[in-house]
Amino acid sequence: MSDIHTLSACELRTAYARKKLSPRDIAEAALQQIEKLEPRLNAFALRAAVEEVRASAAASERRWTEGAPLGPLDGIPITIKDAIRTKGWPTLAGSRTVDPNQPWTEDAPAVARARESGAIFLGKTTTPEFGWKAVTDSPKYGVTRNPWNLARTPGGSSGGSAAALAAGIGHAAIGTDAAGSVRIPAAFCGLVALKATTGRIPTYPPSALGRMGHIGPICRTVDDAAMMLQMMSRPDARDWSALPPTSEDFQAALPSLKGLRIAFSPTLGYAKVDPEVAQIVNATVRLLEDAGASIDQVEAPFPDPTEAALTMFIAGIAHSQRHLDEAALRTLDPGLRDVIARSSSVDRTVYMTALDGQIALTRNNRLFHQTYDILLTPTLAVAAFDVGRNAPEGYEGENWMSWTPFTYPFNMTGQPAATVPCGLTADRLPVGLQIVGDLYADARVLQVARIVEGLSPFQRAVPACLTSI
Repeated sequence: MSDIHTLSACELRTAYARKKLSPRDIAEAALQQIEKLEPRLNAFALRAAVEEVRASAAASERRWTEGAPLGPLDGIPITIKDAIRTKGWPTLAGSRTVDPNQPWTEDAPAVARARESGAIFLGKTTTPEFGWKAVTDSPKYGVTRNPWNLARTPGGSSGGSAAALAAGIGHAAIGTDAAGSVRIPAAFCGLVALKATTGRIPTYPPSALGRMGHIGPICRTVDDAAMMLQMMSRPDARDWSALPPTSEDFQAALPSLKGLRIAFSPTLGYAKVDPEVAQIVNATVRLLEDAGASIDQVEAPFPDPTEAALTMFIAGIAHSQRHLDEAALRTLDPGLRDVIARSSSVDRTVYMTALDGQIALTRNNRLFHQTYDILLTPTLAVAAFDVGRNAPEGYEGENWMSWTPFTYPFNMTGQPAATVPCGLTADRLPVGLQIVGDLYADARVLQVARIVEGLSPFQRAVPACLTSI
């Protein structure tokens, strides 16, 4: 099949069940795609041994032949971000300060669920050092590039995951999101990603940012994201703060948007949005109205939470690196060193004031959702910009939060938020629409995301690298 690399995980499962494709065919295609594209993308921190991939695929093929697949990911090649523990593989988080020569004896909960489901692990994908910024380059692995334009960043911090998937390497990815880190690269790379309600997907070890940190899927379709959430939300006793198991069907469809109360905020009252991005997002919102949705434009649904978010981010990142001595600190990404240095200004009063802001924001948004079921925003203020920068021209120098103003508020509140591609710029760079729901309304977010996906002119467009490299 000429488009074998762009099939979704759900489409692969159907093809396996009908014996139209086999896990071994798909695994070989993935290995070939890695060989072809990885030298240009630099999306992998670690590649699985070829024999290991082939053995996993052969075992999966036997199960499908016997009509007994292990689970929804059986025979599906996936990647895992190099910030998530994976048994037998080092987790270095893009840093030279982590010793790879130590026991790596356990899977994080989401990785364990994927392994139990029969997924084929292709390797671990790149991240900025300890996930500190929203583009993907690191002292350890260098620069990762966007398959839509190799001169542009894929975003971050799950940038390697999104770059690989958009380039047709694998059919799903597991990333992390503490301030937007699955949604940001998904939006830059034309993919779907979900940050579920806090605690919906068990997390271990805990994030440096505490309850702001999440594990989430990056996928080609909303159906895949729903399937991944169904699997990843299974309980794991290592996360004492995880939500209890639910019988909710995250894969259920919504017949129409009629009756839903939807708000649209183009800027959240404080964001500086690129005009072309704004135009594409606004056009998608009009499509939803044409489909029967009743949408109110809300300029400022809550006060600007940036200062509180930045305080909590700086404190969390610095605390996680408190064990490093001066020699180790000198090896860090200079921007990360600056974050750690700035943490000295975060005293008890500053931190507790930020915590008060987080509580107030969460209360505000719970009350907001008494009126509205869904909030729509752009996912990002810009389309993908040049590699080698932390922010594009016209934004605040090295401040990556200046162009990601729509993502981190919902890490603070714990609300579910998904991004769906909704169009392309004149330079053929993807733009995303963010769909946000009330706490625990993950299924509703996915239902609306599925409708957006069906209306969007994007329709799984193909990046340049699939045709030009």
